[in-house]
Amino acid sequence: MELKVQTTKKFEVIDITRKVAEVVKTANVDEGLCCVFVPHVTAAVVINENDDMQIGLDLLDALDKLVPEGGWRHDQIDSNGAAHLKASILGPSETIPVQKGKLAFGTWQSILFVELDGPRERKVIVTVQ
Repeated sequence: MELKVQTTKKFEVIDITRKVAEVVKTANVDEGLCCVFVPHVTAAVVINENDDMQIGLDLLDALDKLVPEGGWRHDQIDSNGAAHLKASILGPSETIPVQKGKLAFGTWQSILFVELDGPRERKVIVTVQ
């Protein structure tokens, strides 16, 4: 199943857990795996805190310290070298176990879509097996 995520900022973290959980529910899989994949090179998906969404801002701040904007070779092509590097650090996918027809998360976990070169309409591919 393909989900759409509309981002509104250049850098943004969006909780997509509910959308993914709906896909899992409609898949009618009692025990299995859910793969969440972002088919973009300047966006990522991570699992992290769901109670305090300030963690998303902290994540973006940490990435900015690790990979500052500007000065990358790729910037000569389209000025988004840092976005490519940040997305590579975070990764394009997460796999979550499905137990009793639901995502098997820890207490504070959620699925976060990380926009690193927006705003854009993005795709997220969710596969449940």
